Amino acid sequence: MLIHPLPDPIALSIGPLSVHWYGVMYLVAFVQFLVLGRVRANQPHMKSAGWKTEDLDDMLFFGVLGVVLGGRLGEVLFYNPVYYFSHPLEIFAIWKGGMSFHGGFIGVLLAMALWAKKRGKRIVDVYDFIAPMVPLGYAAGRIGNFINAELPGRVADPSLPWAMIWPNVDNLPRHPSPIYQALVDGVLLFIIIWIYARKERPPLAVGALFVGLYGAARFFTEYFRTPDYEVHVAGITISAGQMLSLPMVAFGIVALIVSYRMRRT
Repeated sequence: MLIHPLPDPIALSIGPLSVHWYGVMYLVAFVQFLVLGRVRANQPHMKSAGWKTEDLDDMLFFGVLGVVLGGRLGEVLFYNPVYYFSHPLEIFAIWKGGMSFHGGFIGVLLAMALWAKKRGKRIVDVYDFIAPMVPLGYAAGRIGNFINAELPGRVADPSLPWAMIWPNVDNLPRHPSPIYQALVDGVLLFIIIWIYARKERPPLAVGALFVGLYGAARFFTEYFRTPDYEVHVAGITISAGQMLSLPMVAFGIVALIVSYRMRRT
């Protein structure tokens, strides 16, 4: 059975300055956005649509604001409002972890809408452009969660080869759920979306596919994660993450259908 190594959350210290692994993972996420963005902007159908690598730096600035502000506010409002309203200064301690993907997702949508207006581009085209770069950034964030020993998994069968004890939680074998989510919600989703987006698709189709597939993947991987809280709907128990993911699945399906039907008309 594995034991979580509980590494030092500080990656590097230079005098009074400390660089946390969580912040390093966000830096990795932003760098991969620039790298993949340049590849995507140079794809023939993206070039013909007017995308340029020069768009990325400005876009990333807006995206970072959306991720950080939306992600932190989502964590505060969706998951731990009682705690954070009782400890308001903790809201700003993002180096300790605690960023909601769903909040960050909303933040990025709003930020990209502002960027699209500034640059005179259609919002749906911007969403389609950035969608393939999101999953690997998400995966980096989940690795940061794992390093911080956050988001422990549900109790697992001790015979599971990768069952892991989280000493900061208890001595029970657990699923390493941040790794599951990094691989399924992140890496696997990236492969699917990237392959799909290599050819020209109807407007909003790439963005819709990402939203729907992420919602479905997250709903699945939540079964292995200790829920922040659970709700009961029609006798069915679902976690907070699953509840927030269901609208994404519904929107993704509807938007994808509408996208293809509009192309045929």
